[in-house]
Amino acid sequence: MGLREVKNELNKLDKADLIKHISELYKKYKPVKEYFDFYINPDEKKLLEQYKEKVTEGFFPKRGYQLKLSISRKAINDFKKLGTSAESLADLLLHFVENGVEFTNEYGDIDENFYTSVENTYSSALDLIDNNGLLDKFKKRAYEIVTDTDGIGWGFHDSLGDLYYHHYE
Repeated sequence: MGLREVKNELNKLDKADLIKHISELYKKYKPVKEYFDFYINPDEKKLLEQYKEKVTEGFFPKRGYQLKLSISRKAINDFKKLGTSAESLADLLLHFVENGVEFTNEYGDIDENFYTSVENTYSSALDLIDNNGLLDKFKKRAYEIVTDTDGIGWGFHDSLGDLYYHHYE
């Protein structure tokens, strides 16, 4: 079944039935609840802080010590789906990178896949920042990420530096 068929069926329902179905979705599915909560009360700053905590949880879990980048990446993808501003998304992407750098500085060299993931996120963040005219707003933070990687292996520092200077110089 496709979206067209779903829309046709929904058009057949009266308002009360639509409200009933949406209410059921709201109760059963957390992403639907988050979507409607943000739609009805769009407090982007609060939402950003909640998602920053989720990103951090993937790097520095409250329980245990295992790195789980999938948790952090899922948080970013879920945040994107809510239709937040480019500025908030860039902030969250840089937060991911900052956590990756902090994790490496705390625990030592990781593996190539880890660094590639962090580099790709940094690249995406800088592209988003550049494309939305936000370079001045994030310049200091983007630079600090590069300086905090000095001495990290796998060409990580050089890659982030190249990305930074591509956008800022």
